[in-house]
Amino acid sequence: MKRTKIKEILTNPIINEEYLVKGWIRTHRNVKQIHFIALNDGSTVKNLQIVIDEKDFDSKFLKRLTTGASIGVRGTLVESLGKEQSVELKAINVELYGECDAETYPLQKKGHSLEFLRTIAHLRPRTNTFGCIFRIRHAAAFAIHYYFNQRGFIYLHTPIITGSDCEGAGKMFKVTTLDLYNLPYTPDGKIDFSQDFFGRETNLTVSGQLEGELGALALGEIYTFGPTFRAENSNTPRHLAEFWMIEPEMAFYDINDNMDLAEDFIKYIIKYVLDNCPDDLQFLNDRYDNELIDRLHWVLKEKFARITYTDAIEVLLKSNENFEFPVYWGADLQAEHERYLVEKYYKKPIIITDYPKEIKAFYMKLNDDGKTVRAMDVLFPKIGEIIGGSQREDDYDKLLKRVKELNIPEKDVWWYLETRKFGTAPHSGFGLGFERLMLFLTGMSNIRDVIPFPRTPKNAEF
Repeated sequence: MKRTKIKEILTNPIINEEYLVKGWIRTHRNVKQIHFIALNDGSTVKNLQIVIDEKDFDSKFLKRLTTGASIGVRGTLVESLGKEQSVELKAINVELYGECDAETYPLQKKGHSLEFLRTIAHLRPRTNTFGCIFRIRHAAAFAIHYYFNQRGFIYLHTPIITGSDCEGAGKMFKVTTLDLYNLPYTPDGKIDFSQDFFGRETNLTVSGQLEGELGALALGEIYTFGPTFRAENSNTPRHLAEFWMIEPEMAFYDINDNMDLAEDFIKYIIKYVLDNCPDDLQFLNDRYDNELIDRLHWVLKEKFARITYTDAIEVLLKSNENFEFPVYWGADLQAEHERYLVEKYYKKPIIITDYPKEIKAFYMKLNDDGKTVRAMDVLFPKIGEIIGGSQREDDYDKLLKRVKELNIPEKDVWWYLETRKFGTAPHSGFGLGFERLMLFLTGMSNIRDVIPFPRTPKNAEF
C-alpha cells in the first residue's frame, strides 16, 4: 500500500478510506485500553491522531511505541469524537521502524527553550517550532527561484572559492591545503602560497556579486542563490559566519529599475509564504510573535517610501531621540537609526538612496555631485536593512580611480575592470540575506533559529 502524507489526509480527508501513514510519535497516552498516538511526518505542523484498540495488539509491543519512535500505521480514517481533531486513523496494523529510549530522549512533552534546542540541532527539526521554520524556509527558497525563472533571469552559479578579497564586505576565511604545522615560506618570510593547491592565496566568498556582474553583461539578467561566508567575530542575534545570499544582477537597469525590482521581489516572496504556509505562520504567530501575520500583510499593501540618505539624516537629527550611535552626515546608519525611520517616522518599509561614497563599496556608481553613490538599502520593521544594492559603476576611468583610492590590488580585479572596456553597459543589482528575510517571515528574534545548522564564533558542531 502506498504511503499518504498527513498533510494530504488532513487537507482532503475521505472518511472510511484506508490509508498508510509513516512518521514519528509526538505523544502516546492510553485510556481504558484505548491508545491514542499523535503522529507527525513533517509535512505539516498538525498531527494525525492514531487510535489503537489494545485488544488487537500485543501489550508489550504497544509499550515500545514511545515518544520519538518511528512507526508506520495502516488504518481506516474515521470521524473523531475528540475536540482537538475532526478525523482520526483507526489502526489495523502498526509497524515499528525505530525505537526511541524514553528515558534519554531530549524532546519530552514539555516546553524547551530555543537556547536549549540550539544545543541539539540534530533533533530540533522534530519540534513544531522548527518544523514550521524549515517549511517556511523551503517555501521562500522555492518562491525565489520561481520568481526569477518566470521573469527570464538566468540562475548563475558563482564560485564559493575566490582569489579576490576586494568586496570589502568583511573578513574572509582562508582556503588552503598547505600543512599548517610545516608552512613553506618565501625568502622574505611570507607564506609561500605558490605551493598551495591553487598556486595563490584563496578564500571562501563573501559575495557572488562581482562574478554575477560578468554574467549580467552577457546574459542580460542573472541571479545567484548560494552560501557566503564572513569571518567576523560577531556573537550577536543578527550575524552568522555562514549564510545564504540572493544576488540578482541586471544589465540596462538603472537605480530606479533596481528599486522597483527589489520591492516587487520581496513582496512576491512574502505573498507566496502567506498563501502556502498558513498553518506554520499561524503557529509562529500564536507562539512567538502575535503581530507576525498582520505585519506581513501590512508590508504587502504599503508602497515603500523612497528617500535619500541626506533626507534620512535630517529626519534623525530632528527626532530628539537619544540614539546610542551619533548621527551626522557621513555616518553609517545603525540598526537603531534604521528602525526609527521605518517604525516611528515613515511607518512603512523604506528605500534609502544616494549614500556618501566613503561608506559604500568601490563598485557603486558615482553621482554627479562627486560625493554620493547610487546605492540603495531597503529597510524593514524589526529587521533594519534587509536588502542592499546599487547601480554599478560602468565607467572604466571612474572605477579604476576608486580601486586606487581604496588601495585594492589591480591584479585581483583586472578581469572586473576589463568588462568596462569591452562593451560596458549600465547595470544594477542587489543582495538579500536569506536568513535576514527568514527572521522577518517567521517572527523569530535570533538568526541562529532560522538556519538548520548555524555557524557562529566557536561553534561548528553538527
